[in-house]
Amino acid sequence: MKLTTREIAIFSMLGALMYASKLIMEFAPNIHLIGVFIIAITVVYRKKALYPIYTFVLLTGFFSGFAFWWIPYLYIWTVLWGIVMLLPKKLPKRIAPAIYMAVCALHGFLYGTLYAPAQAILFGLTFKGMTAWILAGLPWDFMHGVSNFLCGILIVPIISAIRLAERSTE
Repeated sequence: MKLTTREIAIFSMLGALMYASKLIMEFAPNIHLIGVFIIAITVVYRKKALYPIYTFVLLTGFFSGFAFWWIPYLYIWTVLWGIVMLLPKKLPKRIAPAIYMAVCALHGFLYGTLYAPAQAILFGLTFKGMTAWILAGLPWDFMHGVSNFLCGILIVPIISAIRLAERSTE
């Protein structure tokens, strides 16, 4: 996938916007707009959405440290991207918001479960230990899923804004 200079600039800004939104929301644990942005940019940019996603992942590592907690970031956001890529490109306008919100919520509810295999490998957890780790995190995953669902109301307006910006620069 060859990128134009314009795309490099746009994807860099989107990745930085995702990182900035994470920083702004750090006062509220497990409440952020990362899933919202990933769904919106994947709907608009499809495969190329991986560029801003991994810009965000790298910025997170650069500024917060490339520690063990960061390793699942290499795949956890790609899972959300992959789910969105499996959705039809043109969802009916009536149901698109609900589907995007549900996918965003699902990723939040499953975040700890998706994170757990890396934790198990990195820290030598048995399956029983990994399951205990997942269960201990369920209240946080519940909060994550509910907040992702509520924040998901912004997905369609962000998609519209990105598409409008794309049309105005053509």
